[in-house]
Amino acid sequence: MLRRALNDLQGLLPAEGRYPLILDVGCGFGHSFAELAQRFQPEKIIGLDADPGIEHRAGEAARLCNRPVELMFGNAADMPWPDATFDMVYCHQSFHHIVEQEAAMQEFFRVLKPGGVLLFAESTRKYIHSLPIKLLFRHPMDVQKTADEYIAMMRSTGFSLPDQRISLPYLWWSRIDIGFLEWIGRPVPPQGQREETLVNAVAIKPQAN
Repeated sequence: MLRRALNDLQGLLPAEGRYPLILDVGCGFGHSFAELAQRFQPEKIIGLDADPGIEHRAGEAARLCNRPVELMFGNAADMPWPDATFDMVYCHQSFHHIVEQEAAMQEFFRVLKPGGVLLFAESTRKYIHSLPIKLLFRHPMDVQKTADEYIAMMRSTGFSLPDQRISLPYLWWSRIDIGFLEWIGRPVPPQGQREETLVNAVAIKPQAN
């Protein structure tokens, strides 16, 4: 799932750029560190997570990464860094855990340098509200959003996000039938005739005037 999302997001980047300092929001066990290091060759990755056990959970992945990784416990809606600190903010399947989503998105915008990029990969309300996910996981259900609502949030925050930097993958594991209907030959509903389950986007903070 991680590599699939990163492949998609890389394809949405407008051009090859340099990203010396990357913030990985909701880094969890640090599975993304090696992928981010290999793909973008940053000078440093900072992994932020709301779990106070971040050092225990992600410490080994940080040590094994071939780029320096710093781990930090904190709240994505109230980050400690100055304005315009990072070249890239990476948020993969973490945003639906955040209660203060609007504040977090504003923080993403604030800590990015002008021209910096937000790599955003998220499950939508349709998926998070599905019965299997409700039974297996605990999420803040009242803040979950549709793909259109997440896109609108990024744009209203100030990010540049044209349609060509948005992908709406309708992957089998995100559907209520777990791909069974497609497996027996039923066609997948096209975009515009389905409620999206995933949204990937590359949002860019505009350059200062």
